[in-house]
Amino acid sequence: MEIRAAALDILCIKVPSAKAQAARALYDLAQQGRTTLNESHRLECPAELPGRPERPRLLSALQVPNRSPFTPEGRAALLHAIAHIEFNAINLALDAIWRFPDMPAAFYLDWLQVAAEEAFHFDLLHQHLQTSLGRSYGDFDAHDGLWTMAERTAGDALARMALVPRTLEARGLDATPPLQAKLARAGDHKAVEILDIILRDEVGHVLIGNRWYAHLCQQQGLDPIAHYPELVKRYEAPKLRPPFNMQAREAAGFSAEELAYLQAWSQH
Repeated sequence: MEIRAAALDILCIKVPSAKAQAARALYDLAQQGRTTLNESHRLECPAELPGRPERPRLLSALQVPNRSPFTPEGRAALLHAIAHIEFNAINLALDAIWRFPDMPAAFYLDWLQVAAEEAFHFDLLHQHLQTSLGRSYGDFDAHDGLWTMAERTAGDALARMALVPRTLEARGLDATPPLQAKLARAGDHKAVEILDIILRDEVGHVLIGNRWYAHLCQQQGLDPIAHYPELVKRYEAPKLRPPFNMQAREAAGFSAEELAYLQAWSQH
């Protein structure tokens, strides 16, 4: 089984649980040495990407209400929103694998690992939603910000690395600890445990994004720090918002110079 073609096939799967299972199975095959890899193959983009179910209904981020974790309904909506992020993250990892040719083999294996871990996160959250709160993925409206950025950066691997893992996913490093504190106060300790796993793994995912952003900048003779604001402006990426999880960001490969910039930004 060829990894990049298989990743595209899985990306087209519409049923979330089936997509998650297939992503994890492909990673297992790769770990067992039962896959091949064609780095140079140019795959044709299907008309409809990504594969996803009819629900949840997708709205702009401004139309999706903020939910309090202190009621069962609000907590279900909040956990649904996180599950939606994880489902999108599976798609984003798979998309990086098939879309960008001529990268080192380690690039594709890194993103396959990310896809499998995001699939595991989605399964954990969806199971918790179903067993503890009686709800399923698709029961609440959601927004499409992550995939919108994937579409904007479809022609530029460097921009994708800069603006998805090390921007959008890095925001998850910042947001998770305060969210865990709220869920703990609401008494949902299982959700807190799941978010512990997600935070641990997301540090690794952002580290992968940082690694390949630095690789591509070096390859193209660009200063990674100076070039980043240009990409934010060109692709209309979300602005940075404190508070920042400096410890997690340092573990995820942000440089001392970048962390100092964030520290100064948070004191504005």
